[in-house]
Amino acid sequence: MEAYGRGGRYNNAEAIFRRMQSSGPEPSALTYQIILKIFVEGHKFKEAEEIFETLLSEEKSPLKPDQKIFHMMIYMYKKAGSYEKARKVFALMTERGVPQSTVTYNSLMSFETNYKEVSKIYDQMQRAGLQPDVVSYALLINAYGKARREDEALAVFEEMLDAGVRPTHKAYNIMLDAFAISGMVEQARILFKSMKRDRFTPDLCSYTTMLSAYVNASDMEGAENFFRRLKQDGFEPNVVTYGALIKGYAKINNLEKMMDIYEEMQSRGLKANQTVLTTIMDAYGKNGGFGDAVVWYKEMESCGFPPDQKAKNILLSLAKTAEELEQAKQLAGNLDQSSNEKTGNRVSMFVGEYYDDDDNDDEDGYE
Repeated sequence: MEAYGRGGRYNNAEAIFRRMQSSGPEPSALTYQIILKIFVEGHKFKEAEEIFETLLSEEKSPLKPDQKIFHMMIYMYKKAGSYEKARKVFALMTERGVPQSTVTYNSLMSFETNYKEVSKIYDQMQRAGLQPDVVSYALLINAYGKARREDEALAVFEEMLDAGVRPTHKAYNIMLDAFAISGMVEQARILFKSMKRDRFTPDLCSYTTMLSAYVNASDMEGAENFFRRLKQDGFEPNVVTYGALIKGYAKINNLEKMMDIYEEMQSRGLKANQTVLTTIMDAYGKNGGFGDAVVWYKEMESCGFPPDQKAKNILLSLAKTAEELEQAKQLAGNLDQSSNEKTGNRVSMFVGEYYDDDDNDDEDGYE
C-alpha cells in the first residue's frame, strides 16, 4: 500500500486498504496514518475525511485517532485551504484529550497571513508549555517581515539565537525573505553570512532574495555589486533574479538601465514572465505615457501571458483622459476573468515556489 502511494498509484493503494477493511488483516493505527497520507498526497480529500469521521465515531471506530492522525488532517486542510476546518480539528484534539505539540501549533501558524494572528498562536503555544522550534520562529519572523515590522522580526530572530535554536537551510531562506521585503539590508547581510558560518551553502534562492533586499532599500549600486557577486560565485541568474533588478530600476525610474537588464536577460535565452512584463508596462506608463503602457500590455498577450488583474488595474490607473480610460476598459474587458490572480511580492512568491519543491517538511512532522 505504501509503495503504491510513493509511486503515485493512489487508487491501487486505496484498493488494498479497502481489502484489509473487508477481509483482513484489520488496519492498525500505522495503516490509517499511511492511507491518510496517501489520500492527502493524491488530493483525495473526501476519502480522507470519511476515514477520519469513521475513526471519530464511537460506534464504528476500530481505534481512537492519535496525534499523528490529527496532524495529518490539519495538514490536509492546509493543502485544501480550509482554515476553519483545521481550527475545528485543532479544537477537537483538546476535546478528545489528544496532546498537542509544537508541530500542531506550527500548522496553524502556517495558515495565517496576519502577523497578529501568527503572534497570538505563537503565544498560545508558549502558554501551553511548548517550546518553539526553528519552524515556529521562521513562521513568526516571516509574518513580521511581510507586515514590514522590522523591529519585531529582528527581536524574534535574536530570541531564537538566544534560545540556542539553529536555523535550517529552509528557515534561513524564509527569514532572509522577511528581511528582504522590508529592505533591511544590514540584517539580511548578517543572516547571509550566518548561513555560511553554519555550513549552509546559500543557493540561487538565497542570492536572489539577498539581491531583493538591496532593491527594496533602493540601493541599486549595492544591488549591481551583489548581482556581479552572484555570477562570480557560479550562479546563473534566472528570470526572477533579473526581475528583481528590473523592479529596482523601474522603482527609481531609470528606464535605460531597466531595459539593459531586460535585454541581457533575453540574450541569455530567458523569457520574461508575467511579473517582469507588468513591471516594465507600469514603468513606461508612468514615464513615457499611456500609449507605451498599452504596447507592453499587448506584449503580454503575444508572449502567452493573458494580463492578470494586477496588470489590468495598473493599465486603468495609467489612463489620464476619458479616451484613454475607454481604451483601457476595452483592453481589460476583452480578457477572461478566470485569468485574474492575486499577485504579491515576487521574490516572496519565488521563495514559496522554491519551498513547494521541498514541501515535505510539513509532512515530516507527521510521519
